Amino acid sequence: MEQRSLNFLKELTNTPSPSGFEQPAQAIWCKYVNHFVDEVKKDVHGNAIAVINPRGRPKIMFCGHCDEIGLMVNYIDDKGYIYFRAIGGIDTALLPGQRFYIHTKKGPILGVVGKKAIHLMEEEERKSAAMPKIHTLWLDIGAKDKKEVEKVISIGDPITNIAGFERLKNDFVVARGFDDKMGSFVVAEMLRLLSRKKPKAAIFGVSTVQEEIGARGAKTSVYGISPDVGIAIDVTHSTDYPDSNSKKTGEIKSGKGPVISRGANINPVVFEKLVETAREEKIPYQIEAAPGATGTDANAIQLNKAGVATGLISVPNRYMHTPVEVIVLSDLENAAKLLSGFTYRIKADLCFIP
Repeated sequence: MEQRSLNFLKELTNTPSPSGFEQPAQAIWCKYVNHFVDEVKKDVHGNAIAVINPRGRPKIMFCGHCDEIGLMVNYIDDKGYIYFRAIGGIDTALLPGQRFYIHTKKGPILGVVGKKAIHLMEEEERKSAAMPKIHTLWLDIGAKDKKEVEKVISIGDPITNIAGFERLKNDFVVARGFDDKMGSFVVAEMLRLLSRKKPKAAIFGVSTVQEEIGARGAKTSVYGISPDVGIAIDVTHSTDYPDSNSKKTGEIKSGKGPVISRGANINPVVFEKLVETAREEKIPYQIEAAPGATGTDANAIQLNKAGVATGLISVPNRYMHTPVEVIVLSDLENAAKLLSGFTYRIKADLCFIP
């Protein structure tokens, strides 16, 4: 991976962007893609939209969501302890003993989710501690009382884990929020590749918002763009680690290429074109069974207006919705290559009716 691309990925993943608070990450994304496109804009929802060849045909939309899961300040007690609610699908078992930043108007404030020491727990408490209820957990910033907390922290302030981007062995990397800042990254890299030789189609690359709370940004951006074809880029569960179950979720391996979804959410013509592209370009790929709605931006794209010819490209991700999500850099590069190659194969007269 090019160093500038790697630097962009690191900056994007390290920048906090819980659902509803994506602006800092979107600013980084817009600055990066501005070098490769004809136009960059944002809509009222906060989606960032980059356009190549806006008058071309057909109109193709590619999107990855930049929001991550997180927490939100909900209540401050008299002693200065901070209680919170979840933004998106939080595994509460992972919260105790972790460090977090509370993002305030005055900057980030460090806090820890405390927990009673195991020495002091009764046996019944030890059994129930495996999956605590979120309202029983608290953040400790070292404040002496509620008044001191309220000087710097407000109800509704977003909270993120402090875990950042790091290199592992070989081509593996770890970070929080690869679900799905990685998707926004792939869209940006695809735009960079397309800028070398502009396609005849109109290309709309979108970094969407609020996917983790219901694919909300995809719903509004696809309505505004009204594309003929729409491809979502997201993560999927890698099944190559201990305790995974390929019989249940399929066989998906990290480092073996992007994953092409097949099923009701996916237009058959789009699926075949993606597979054809991968084979002709000699890009490694995997196929994932998706018998119903995928729970990604692809679902919102497909159901826009009278319907959009939709596809879904995913990247294998170990340990999804934890602070240590693990992916392989080559899978990102191959996903961007697959999407750019697909774009050149979509002609204005291609019929997507099954």
